[in-house]
Amino acid sequence: MTQESGELDSLVRKRIRALRVAQGWSLEELAGRANLSQSSLSRIENGQRRLALDQLVTLARALDTTLDQLVETATDDVVTSPMIDGTHGLMRWPVKGDPGMSVVRQRMTEPPPDNPARMRAHPGREWLVVLSGTAILMLGHRRFRLETNQAAEFPTMMPHAIGAEGGPCEILGIFDRDARRGHQRDIGGDGDTPGIGE
Repeated sequence: MTQESGELDSLVRKRIRALRVAQGWSLEELAGRANLSQSSLSRIENGQRRLALDQLVTLARALDTTLDQLVETATDDVVTSPMIDGTHGLMRWPVKGDPGMSVVRQRMTEPPPDNPARMRAHPGREWLVVLSGTAILMLGHRRFRLETNQAAEFPTMMPHAIGAEGGPCEILGIFDRDARRGHQRDIGGDGDTPGIGE
């Protein structure tokens, strides 16, 4: 066994135990869910029994995870720098674990548009939190006032726009793949359209 495979073996055993403990399960309870004997599970966790692929699949299922997640190793590139769009006041970070997801931070100074025709609709979902100031979220015919630390989540097929109220505000948004694509079209489109939600 190489040092690298030995480290992975140890990591998987620790992960199994940590997931079991996080669920609040005893050895007996997880063993029952995975159709293993309690002593076999104990030996797996303690490194006294070889890890078999079929047992790992069963344990992953019992722990409500996947085999990939159970055996994935840490990467060296855990720190991500933002992509900055100074024109629109945006900072964007891709989510490595799900390339379709993006986290966006934006500073807004303008109120949302008065004209409903300037509201956008596109496939996807969006979640946002106000980091500072007060934001106004226009969602269909409804108007929501979001104070600092308040969040909103909505399907982006609903016509929507967001802007500041009473001074600048800063928001942090999480977009799924479709919502991100819809907003990228908005940003790259007519040149006068602010980034998130308009």
